[in-house]
Amino acid sequence: MFTRIDHVGIACHDLEEKIAFYTSTFGLTVAARETQPGQGVHEAMLHVADAPAGSSYVQLLQPIHDDTAVGRFLARHGEGIHHVGYGVDDVEAALGILAASGVRLIDDRPRHGSMGASIAFLHPKAVGGVLTELVQAP
Repeated sequence: MFTRIDHVGIACHDLEEKIAFYTSTFGLTVAARETQPGQGVHEAMLHVADAPAGSSYVQLLQPIHDDTAVGRFLARHGEGIHHVGYGVDDVEAALGILAASGVRLIDDRPRHGSMGASIAFLHPKAVGGVLTELVQAP
């Protein structure tokens, strides 16, 4: 079902500071910057590498305000890994298979994600405590 690790989402307080760190320290390049009002974040996708199944990214997430999922995460845990995104060929089909097998979903249908992707989240309690995102490239 998973085709690759698409990205690792990292919650941060200061997006500009973290972009500067990841680009200067690790040589990553900014592939896209967006504001996702529905998810309550400003984000940057930093390109890591290309593989036969697609590109890999670090996704930096700064909450638009404190009362968002990422804002609450930062208040509880501080900066760090927020979620892992896995590539799938068909996010709707993957959701159907997972729901049928009893995996608890946050999203029962895809929504708009970074760089035009279709995404959906699985509940962390169903996936060993890891917030898991399914990502279907545009």
